Amino acid sequence: MAERPDDRMPDPTMDATDLYREEVITDRRVGTLRVLNPIKVDGSADTQRNTIYVGEAQIYTNMGALPLSFEIPAGNLGDAVAGYAQAAKEAVDRAVRELEDMRRQAASSIVIPRGGAGGMPGGGLPGGGLGGGGKIQLP
Repeated sequence: MAERPDDRMPDPTMDATDLYREEVITDRRVGTLRVLNPIKVDGSADTQRNTIYVGEAQIYTNMGALPLSFEIPAGNLGDAVAGYAQAAKEAVDRAVRELEDMRRQAASSIVIPRGGAGGMPGGGLPGGGLGGGGKIQLP
């Protein structure tokens, strides 16, 4: 008997000790910053934890826009704004490297068997060839 979908789902319980209030800051031209201010479960500021600054940008690929999100090491909003350009550049460089790695992995996963199916000369088919109507030709 099949499992019910709710039996396989993890428990979606929020962590009451790790809550943040989010603010969105933008210059409406270049980028967006998300400011995550730590709060307690009652909504008051949690001064024991640091504010987190997350930058957002996107790069355009031949498959469309790829959104990027990156943390900016900063102690205040001014430092986050000043550090946005460098953090965005590093995020773009990292994304480009990952895309190139994925492209290389996809290219290396294409396997063309040598000698046809089952190692038989001519692929084990009458008249040789690979059969299946494919257009790949082996040298």
